[in-house]
Amino acid sequence: MTHILAIDQGTTSSRAILFDAGLRVVSTAQEEFPQHYPHSGWVEHDPSDLWSTVAATARAVIEKAGIDAHDIAGIGITNQRETTLVWDRKTGQPIYNAIVWQDRRTARICDDLAAAGHAPLFTARTGLLLDPYFSATKVKWLLDTVEGARARAARGDLAFGTVDTFLIWNLTGGRVHATDATNAARTMLYDIGKGQWDADICDILDIPMAMLPEVRDCAADFGMTRADLFGREIPILGVAGDQQAATVGQACFSPGMMKSTYGTGCFALLNTGADRVPSKNRLLTTIAYQLNGTPTYALEGSIFIAGAVVQWLRDGLKIIREAKETQPLAEQADAAQGVVLVPAFTGLGAPYWRPDCRGAIFGLTRNSGPAELARAALESVGYQTRDLLEAMRADWGTAADGVLRVDGGMTASDWTMQHLSDILGAPVDRPVVTETTALGVAFLAAMQAGLCGGPQDFAKSWALDRRFSPVMDAPTRDARYARWGRAVASTMAF
Repeated sequence: MTHILAIDQGTTSSRAILFDAGLRVVSTAQEEFPQHYPHSGWVEHDPSDLWSTVAATARAVIEKAGIDAHDIAGIGITNQRETTLVWDRKTGQPIYNAIVWQDRRTARICDDLAAAGHAPLFTARTGLLLDPYFSATKVKWLLDTVEGARARAARGDLAFGTVDTFLIWNLTGGRVHATDATNAARTMLYDIGKGQWDADICDILDIPMAMLPEVRDCAADFGMTRADLFGREIPILGVAGDQQAATVGQACFSPGMMKSTYGTGCFALLNTGADRVPSKNRLLTTIAYQLNGTPTYALEGSIFIAGAVVQWLRDGLKIIREAKETQPLAEQADAAQGVVLVPAFTGLGAPYWRPDCRGAIFGLTRNSGPAELARAALESVGYQTRDLLEAMRADWGTAADGVLRVDGGMTASDWTMQHLSDILGAPVDRPVVTETTALGVAFLAAMQAGLCGGPQDFAKSWALDRRFSPVMDAPTRDARYARWGRAVASTMAF
């Protein structure tokens, strides 16, 4: 048993990556699945797509590697966070589609809770802000909306889970209803100080606590898979939400270390160690990882649209066929036009938290075309990241002026990473292994299986591919960032 199977269930696709005992990639498989938009601001997934693509890609990597299930020491699961499912405990059938983290349908519920004076309690207990982004109000909406759901929940017939919990349930044949501390911390139902589900919040939202999964460490026993799935039972040994898994994969184990992941959205985490730092700048206080019953905390800034803006160029505007065409277009653009794109397609995340906002473009001229739009799309990622780091700097201090470790699909673009370094005025380090989300959860499972040492041993294996250092002069940097600030202010005013 010298291999680890990492399941990476994301917002637009499911992937499986097989690692050897040295945590080197052996084989990969990926499968996209449809997104569903029933109304403006609503985003859903068919739960059967989540499960079928996970099962198919997991089997595919094993077959591609030419091994069998007896060679796999354990499974690690990482997942899109906050996405919410409720299913029947007896049949395993979801009562509704998965409501995706991007979904804004519960904005009114959040407004009503804030108007009732509950916002300080939610933030004090969970470290989160009252926002439709998180799972809690999604669960309430499901119980309030799906016919008979509330009565079934009261009888104990329904189970709630984020995607990791749903996958664990299906992998184990319904024997295990569990999550890890990082995913629990993103539900807005979990007291991150006490390390338990919060009865007061559940009471406010009228969510029966019997629906909630058991919370375990990131490296722990999450049960055995059904034997029929892979030919034998395999233990599930590591679980972490995707951004926390990337924090582990980037070896950000020391307070003050930062990473930013560029996938569908962008998520920056700053390790604050044992200190649960309350944000005064509308960041989130969350759990970075939990080992041996001890949580390590982080400040997090969440941007809803990063790589998704490139998908919009491809699928919405149809000005590119493939994501890689964006960089050559951006290089051809007339920078003097100063086109600014605020990609608030599903609202603005940190540090603004305006779910009502929608996207806007500023500075268009008669000569603006696909190249200028592509450049503005890529630049928006850098500007949004600076918004997060400015807030982190104010909350944490000078440590947040240091190196930013980056990962995710967009980091393949040298142009985007150079602009990011320029607009931050700070070094940006891209590692050799950019699929750090899967790597992080593979490490957690491998550590639990006894295949490798602890975090400090793993940190020694982190390798730099390239450092991007700022070349833009400070006046230009500040002028462009100020222009971005005016565009955001105008978007919010509209």
